[in-house]
Amino acid sequence: MNLDDKKIKELTKKAKDIRISIIESLVEAGSGHTAGPLGMADIFTALYFHNLVHDPKNPDWKDRDRLILSNGHICPVLYATMAHAGYFPKSDLKKLRKFGSPLQGHPHREWLKGLETSSGPLGSGLSQAVGMAIAERMNNKNSDKFFYCLMSDGELQEGQTWEAVMLAGKEKLTNLTAIIDRNNIQIEGTTEDIMPLEPLDEKFQSFNWHVIEIDGHNFESINNAIEEAKAITEKPVVIIAYTIPGKGVKEFEGKYEWHGKPPTKEEGEKAIKELRKNFQN
Repeated sequence: MNLDDKKIKELTKKAKDIRISIIESLVEAGSGHTAGPLGMADIFTALYFHNLVHDPKNPDWKDRDRLILSNGHICPVLYATMAHAGYFPKSDLKKLRKFGSPLQGHPHREWLKGLETSSGPLGSGLSQAVGMAIAERMNNKNSDKFFYCLMSDGELQEGQTWEAVMLAGKEKLTNLTAIIDRNNIQIEGTTEDIMPLEPLDEKFQSFNWHVIEIDGHNFESINNAIEEAKAITEKPVVIIAYTIPGKGVKEFEGKYEWHGKPPTKEEGEKAIKELRKNFQN
């Protein structure tokens, strides 16, 4: 599906609104992760408002694509995007991390319609996605359903991830696309200081994956990568999306210190004002 200028403008505005909702929910919760959710807002917007086959009014629709969030701590962006897409009222975003709320600090599949899996322990999401993709192929060889696994770069330091990478490559899972948030940070610093990942593209290629590298904030690039992934017929695909953690708010951008903390009320108000001003310009 091609993107014209009108659609790109619509997606840009929607991503801005989603970022504002993320900040509002984090301020209300008084806890949670800021950098990753803001950095992935463009990719989630592209998926839910252009590329993903889904129906917010019928979350259990059997022919829907599956989106598996492996790095569950960035769920504020998932919740905000789902709310804007119509899965539940946007006012419910104020319940983030509240006791008994369906919007837990890590997604709980049984508590919220539209979630495909529960996630928390890093490194397990790709294994879940691989299992789902294999099961779908076993049940329906002619299925055109796609499985998207959203992952952090930091969780690639987990051994289980590479077991899943090996199996997906061996099984030539053409219905599986992993999207890695390559923002280069984790809670205590940069990934390359803590546990270097490069050359990341060559690692995946060696396990029989097709690799696409993109600017994770460019809607045309995101769309083209997803369309390319759908056209690959002999192996699984990984999209390495280079993003800026905290994207949209200069005070947050690129700083690992914002990985796992929320803005204060004053910081949140300032950030929202900046986002609104930048969109108008």
